[in-house]
Amino acid sequence: MVEGKINEIHGWAAMKPGLKVEPWSYKPRPLGENDVEIKIEYSGICGSDLHTIKEEWSGTRYPAIVGHEIVGKVITKGEKVAHLKEGDLVGVGAQVFACLESDCKACNRDLDPHCPHKVFTYNSKYADGAQAHGGYAEAVRVDANYAFKIPETIDPVYAPPLMCAGATVFAPMLRKGVKKGDRVGVIGIGGLGHLAIQYASALGAEVVAFSHSPNKREQCTELGATTFVNTSNKEEIDAIRGTLQYLFVTSNSNASQYGDLVSWMDFEGQIVLLALPEGEMKMSPGKFVSSEVAITGSLIAGVNVLKKTLEFSAKHNILPIIEKYPMSRVNEALEHVDSGKARYRVVLLNNEQASSNL
Repeated sequence: MVEGKINEIHGWAAMKPGLKVEPWSYKPRPLGENDVEIKIEYSGICGSDLHTIKEEWSGTRYPAIVGHEIVGKVITKGEKVAHLKEGDLVGVGAQVFACLESDCKACNRDLDPHCPHKVFTYNSKYADGAQAHGGYAEAVRVDANYAFKIPETIDPVYAPPLMCAGATVFAPMLRKGVKKGDRVGVIGIGGLGHLAIQYASALGAEVVAFSHSPNKREQCTELGATTFVNTSNKEEIDAIRGTLQYLFVTSNSNASQYGDLVSWMDFEGQIVLLALPEGEMKMSPGKFVSSEVAITGSLIAGVNVLKKTLEFSAKHNILPIIEKYPMSRVNEALEHVDSGKARYRVVLLNNEQASSNL
């Protein structure tokens, strides 16, 4: 059995509900024959991290090291790992294990995030009861199927947000077959939305960007939007009603607003939720019958979709807009993201030399 090189992993853990994380270490699970050990270089901050450490989604297991946008180098691999070698630069997203068996009704449809044996990157438990910890740390051990080679054309510091934010918005576009000529709306131009515009545009769609911030108009156009709609402007909203084939909702809009979103859609259009609004959605069944519009959701990307996300991103030069912080300033970075001021994703750097240049 191959032994791991880092047998006590130091990181930054939330010890109780709130935004603060503090230095903490844990002993990782033994390195399995299908696992890899990764020395973390970069870790992105995702909104899910904040929801988890603040226990806004309930069920947080403290101490908890969050972070599921991880990029680093393989330093050890299990004896059965053939597709990766030590020194490979890899990324890890929001999941670190699934059965991937052919008779699994989730895995055999590229829906491994729904596998009954799934393990998410943090705040999740393995079958042996061990808790999974994430990327605000010096290292991580994961199933090798969930460690993805980063294409050489992608600058590693920009890769972390592609592992969750990028894959999360691209996955439903692939599954639903977004194609050239489709009219695709993206509401919420933030960490998810600014990437969604780029993917939809690269697929050949006519992209309509929706935001209540008119100062984002120029940037949305630069990212690939053909139309910008200020959601506070009734005339602009009225002009797009009944025109969208797809609408990807990437912001935590109030649940009561979803009835109006239906009116933006063409017949048989699809509204895809990628964020979790507070409150209950209350809509008249008549809206669905009369419009023939569907509302659906999408979780995260599985193995095959994540591979396609990285390949597509490299081919079309799709990159997030980021801000960089050294890992030692993680609490400052979390406050910045929580304030809503980040543009648009924050990446934490473990490399001391890189951090000193900020």
